[in-house]
Amino acid sequence: MNIIKPIYKRELRSYFNSPIAYIFIAVFLIVGNWLFFQNFFLINQASMRNYFSLLPWIFMFLAPAITMRAWAEEKHSGTDELLLTLPVRDWEVVLAKFLAAWSFLAMALLLSLSIPFSIAGLGAFDWGPVIGGYVGGLLLGAAYLSLGLFISSLTRNQIIAFILSLAFCFLIFLIGASFVLGAVTGFFGWLFSFLGISSHFYNIARGVLDTRDVVYYVCFAGLFLWLNVKAVESRNWR
Repeated sequence: MNIIKPIYKRELRSYFNSPIAYIFIAVFLIVGNWLFFQNFFLINQASMRNYFSLLPWIFMFLAPAITMRAWAEEKHSGTDELLLTLPVRDWEVVLAKFLAAWSFLAMALLLSLSIPFSIAGLGAFDWGPVIGGYVGGLLLGAAYLSLGLFISSLTRNQIIAFILSLAFCFLIFLIGASFVLGAVTGFFGWLFSFLGISSHFYNIARGVLDTRDVVYYVCFAGLFLWLNVKAVESRNWR
């Protein structure tokens, strides 16, 4: 941890050394609030259900934007050479980059807490699904970020990293979407429900914290972080 900490701080600081970080957070908050409050008063219920139904779509763009430069920029500028020659193991660098990206996303998500505190006084408000939604958002974000970091490690181009990460995030979200699961039955219906990232998130966002959903996200993030380590170890891009 003593080795990971300075790399983590370096990575987290790098997000805020650029105005892009503030733009990402501002866009996340503005878009999320605008889409949510657009229909909030029409529904006439003090509920954040609609906000959490939008969150996977917003994270689908935010997570690739956060991770696209993590490895691609290092490789493009040549700073990866210096980083990987330090007395530190590859998995420690990967973990530090992941924790920094996750911390940045968590900060953006925590800033949206103004929404539940704003609407809690408007009527009967159930905090259970809200807490579940935020826990699910952190797990969902971890999964998207691990996938984005792995893809960023495969290219030197940030734009390619963003587009590919967005495409794969959309694909893994799509196979668990309700309209897809409604059209697929039997074994493939179960398989799509298990593999799809959205079905697990919506289970947690309902306020039901099932260990199977948590294990899914831990395994998903662990798999892509492991693939990230293997991609770095291969040094094929050197």
